[in-house]
Amino acid sequence: MELIYTENELSEISKQIVTSAKSRTLAFYAPMGAGKTTLIKALVKELGGIDNVSSPTFGLVNEYENLEGNTLAYHFDFYRLEDEFEALDMGLEDYLNANTWVFMEWPEKIPNLLPDDIQIIRIEIINENTRRLIF
Repeated sequence: MELIYTENELSEISKQIVTSAKSRTLAFYAPMGAGKTTLIKALVKELGGIDNVSSPTFGLVNEYENLEGNTLAYHFDFYRLEDEFEALDMGLEDYLNANTWVFMEWPEKIPNLLPDDIQIIRIEIINENTRRLIF
């Protein structure tokens, strides 16, 4: 599926992703500044998340909850990883086995650790305001 969108359309785009994704583990491939975190923020909101969504660049993972206080999603940013062992050391396998949504920024840093059933999402920058999403 290919979608062209602007930031004003993120709510609708996130609904389409939630209903169409083949997996609850999503890998976002996109250049710096393409809007990965902004899209994940819209996805967490669509799923009923109550937390402030931000990029977990320094902590590597953020956890988001719903109104009931249950874990809704884990959000990873692997940009600063030196190697895949760092992801294993932080317990990535446990997060992947949890019954939650998992959003991964910079999954290309851990190619050998990605699950087989992962939903790949590619974001391309068309211009300052417009993106192309492919999944």
